[in-house]
Amino acid sequence: MNTSFDDLLGNRWLWTAVLSSTGAQVVKVLLILLVERRWRPAAAMETGGMPSSHSAMVSALSTGVALTQGLGSPLFAASAVFALIVMYDATGVRHSSGVQARLLNELIEELRAVVREGFAPLPLKVLLGHTYLEVLVGTLIGVGAGFVAFRVL
Repeated sequence: MNTSFDDLLGNRWLWTAVLSSTGAQVVKVLLILLVERRWRPAAAMETGGMPSSHSAMVSALSTGVALTQGLGSPLFAASAVFALIVMYDATGVRHSSGVQARLLNELIEELRAVVREGFAPLPLKVLLGHTYLEVLVGTLIGVGAGFVAFRVL
């Protein structure tokens, strides 16, 4: 087998991050089932919501790098900065975009009532970003996954 492909398959940092993100998406579906009492597996493919799978992914990566390379390593610094940018974007720009989408959708509904004919824009996707709590829970999932992958297994 190709050495590069073997390296990719054996990259614990990558797979810990991917599995952490996947786990967060599974938790999202299970939370919808518990809280809303409905089975909505399509939520696993959506952005936004509880918990943040992006935060889980970058936190798992940074935790794995911290535990194997050390907190003083340049690689940890790069992964931590990357993680902070992703989480800031999730709660800042992307969350604000979701709020704006909600307001625009309300305006569209009001205009539909007035215009009626020929006015049929599709509603904008509202759940784009995350609250601080959603990012925090995603981060805890990622840190936990990193510790399991690099200290327990």
